Amino acid sequence: MADSTENGRALGSLIFETLRLAGRLTLSGDALMKDIGLTSARWQIIGVITFLPSPRTVSDLARTMGLSRQAVQRIVNDLHSEGIVCLLPNPAHKRAPLVALTEKGTQLHEEAELRRIPWTEDLVSGLDGYDLKATSSALSALRHRLEKMQSET
Repeated sequence: MADSTENGRALGSLIFETLRLAGRLTLSGDALMKDIGLTSARWQIIGVITFLPSPRTVSDLARTMGLSRQAVQRIVNDLHSEGIVCLLPNPAHKRAPLVALTEKGTQLHEEAELRRIPWTEDLVSGLDGYDLKATSSALSALRHRLEKMQSET
């Protein structure tokens, strides 16, 4: 087995904790949004549609989220059949429509935000003394590094 540097071991620990955190966030998100009909996966897609400045294709959403196009397509199809998103013509690509929230989707996102804000405020109240901006920057840098490495292969 190859030796690992101190930074390599620290990154390994960060990756392990990030994976564990992702699992806990999914479970918590599912519970938080259950009675309004959202799973964490649906909530994430609605959130990224709202976050991006204009409607995007399923492939664009998947790249932004770091997920497979097929996984996002399945959820978008479900959201579309429930009237939460609509598919708009894409002038750049006839077979790849743009995904946007409907009025129902916008209302659902607003309801989700009304739940998320107090939840995140409660979470952050127990994290005094931690530099969350630095943590976010480090995770962003790691994501960018992974994206660069993946694009080179």
